[in-house]
This record gives sequence, structure tokens and C-alpha cells, in this order.
Amino acid sequence: MFEYTVREELKPSGLNGISDEQIEDHWGLYKGYVAQSNALRKELADMRANGQSGSMAYADRRRRYGFEYNGMVLHEYYFGHLKAGVNLNPESGFAKAVAAQFGSLDAWKTDLMNTGKTRGIGWAVTYYDPTTDQISNHFIQLHEDGNVAGFQPLVILDVFEHAYMVDHKAAGRPAYIEAFMNNIDWDVVEQRYQTAKKGEIFKRY
Repeated sequence: MFEYTVREELKPSGLNGISDEQIEDHWGLYKGYVAQSNALRKELADMRANGQSGSMAYADRRRRYGFEYNGMVLHEYYFGHLKAGVNLNPESGFAKAVAAQFGSLDAWKTDLMNTGKTRGIGWAVTYYDPTTDQISNHFIQLHEDGNVAGFQPLVILDVFEHAYMVDHKAAGRPAYIEAFMNNIDWDVVEQRYQTAKKGEIFKRY
């Protein structure tokens, strides 16, 4: 049976304002999502084979699978665009698009950061809508709640406490968000944007 693997090549280091210790702690949770996705996928297959697909136990495992699976996916997008020292080119396609749609590049950044400061645990995601060619920011809870069907993720900000507690403690989300914005690999974001504009799916690894 197919199994998901931990994508070690996505693990960042040497970031500014996000320590390697914080990444190591966070990476352990990502590995857990991969392991749980594999375990639940097998368990669901076994339950179907045993005629249990209509049971309450199956429904519970299916719910958990959605949480674990999208937790794995979002973390791969998140870690996959973290890198120190990559400046955003204001002439890039992504920068021009958000400047046109939000009024300025800074307006988009401010809106994403404020989205990330929404009370509650979750994610702030900048999405591209391939149907309308529009870019928008969304707050997502619990990995699987709030993702917009058909939209392509471009910038993914994890604002669960586990993303920043080692460095910034419980009340340190604003400082962490500032650090995150200074460690985005804008070349990867541009690749995601250009791929989405072509109507293709960006391979997250």
C-alpha cells in the first residue's frame, strides 16, 4: 500500500527570528501528521474490507483522517516556503498581482498578517482563485475547516501555538508573524503563483 513520507528536504534552518530549536519542535508535529495519515489510511481500508464503512467508528476515523491528512499537506506547503534572505521582487508576477488587487504590496502584507492575528488557532493562507484570477486571504481552523475548494495556496502561515511557543511564548504571535514574513522564500511563492495561473497544480515537494 502507498505510504506518505516525511519530506526531509523541506526542513528549513538558519532562519531569522525563528530558531532551529523552534523548527525542530514543529517538525516533530509534522512527522506525527505523516504517521497518523498513514495509520488512518490503512485503518480505513481495513474497515472497508471488513464491511465496517457504515459504522460510527469508521465515521470517527474518517473525520480524523481529514484533520491529519490536511495537517500534513499544509505543513509541507508551510515548511516548503521558509528560507532566510530571499527578497520579494516588486516586479514579480505575484507582487504585481497583489498590489493591483489590494491597492499596494504593503496592504496585502498587512491584511495577511492581520488574518494571522485572528483570535483562535489555525492558519492564514493567501489563495489564488484560478476561476476569477483573484488572490485573497483566508483564516482556516483545524487544518480541514475553511479551505476553499479549487483555490491554490500561495503563502501559508501557521498560527497554531506550536509554530512559535519555543521562541515567542503564548502571547508572542505578533512577533512570530513578523519573523515569518521576513523568512518567506518568495521565489517559491512566485513559482506557485505562475503554476496556478497556468491552471496547473504546484507540486509541494
